[in-house]
Order: sequence, then C-alpha cells, then structure tokens
Amino acid sequence: MVKEKILLVDDEPDILEIVGYNLNKEGFKVYTATNGKDAIEVALSKKPDLIILDVMMPEMDGMETCYQMRNNPVLKDTLITFLTARGEDYSQIAGFDAGADDYITKPVKPRVLISKIKAILRRNKNQVNTTQEESIRGIIVDRERYLIVKNGQEINLPKKEFELLSLLMSKPGKVYMREVIMSTIWGGEVVVGDRTIDVHIRKLREKLGDDYIKTVKGVGYKFEV
Repeated sequence: MVKEKILLVDDEPDILEIVGYNLNKEGFKVYTATNGKDAIEVALSKKPDLIILDVMMPEMDGMETCYQMRNNPVLKDTLITFLTARGEDYSQIAGFDAGADDYITKPVKPRVLISKIKAILRRNKNQVNTTQEESIRGIIVDRERYLIVKNGQEINLPKKEFELLSLLMSKPGKVYMREVIMSTIWGGEVVVGDRTIDVHIRKLREKLGDDYIKTVKGVGYKFEV
C-alpha cells in the first residue's frame, strides 16, 4: 500500500517530533519544515497529500505560506490545514480566506489529531459526485480538469470553494441546508467553525458576482437559475 504523504510545518521542534512520531506510527510518510519558505520548496519537491501549517513562523508566516501555495499551479489543490494555538475567530477566518481546507487548534490530543487528519484525507477521497462538466448561466464547472469558466474566462478556486459551487450547481434552484453543506463538503467527523460556510460563500460571490448564490435566511443557500 502506498503511504499517504504529509508535510508538517512548525518552528517548534517538540511539535515536529511529537506529531511526526504519531503520524509515522499511523503509517504516514512525514516530511517536515520549520518555516514557510522551506515548506513551499519541500511541498513542490515531495507533492504531499496534506500540508499541516502553523501560523506563527519565521521567514514567512503560515497565512502567507498558505496563500502562496494556493496560487501555485502545482499546489493549488493540495489539502492544507492549520494546526496552531491561535484559536481566535478572526484567525480562523483569515486561515480559510487564505485557502485552508481546515483549521485545528492546539492543544489537541495526538489521537484526536490523527482522527481529524484521517477525516480530512477521507473527505478528499469522497468528493462531491457531480457530472464531469456542466454549464449554467454562463458558468462551466469542469470537474475532470477541476476548473471553473465564467463567460469564457477561467477562474481558479481553492478546493473547498470549487466543491461548494459544484454542490450548489448540481441542482440549481434547490436550497441546500447549512447542515447538508457542512456534512457533504467538510464531513461529519471534523468540527469546523460556524463561520466556515459563510466565508466560502462570500469568497465565491467576490469571484462570481452577487447574483448567482442566494441566501435563504435561516435555512441555507441555493444557486439561482
């Protein structure tokens, strides 16, 4: 069996040792870096399945590192989660804005962390099942190439934004409840912040325009037809 590869990025040696040890014990192939610049180089070289980032690091902090990875064509679809002591709401929102798929706060027990990591990787394998290509209101969702095209112009979306838009466009006009969106896109095993969906919807509206995704107050969201 091919080992899934994880890049662990933290400037604290104890974190690298403890988390790395537990990941290795679970059968993962672990690479490490102590700052953002090195992390990008390692990621480009090793092509990890998941990158775990700290926020506060020398050379380049985790937010900037995540942003640069998301804007790199080689790494733009790689799973990224933050593992940090910064648990404030604004830090989590900034993390998702930078393109992260998840946000885990320290301290966290090793067994819980491993469970969360496995759930993140499992969600990636069970992506939203949509047609390979569909076009609605001038927007084309090409799942085979993982590409969005609006009126002939290609738009690069982070992985979760792409999957969220794909879900809404799979049944135009249908109202998707927030709980359904959370379960389908993020999975039921991992708890993410209450603002997670709102942040991703806001980012989609910034890129597509405000008249595509409608908020149904107190219920959820739908793609307007």
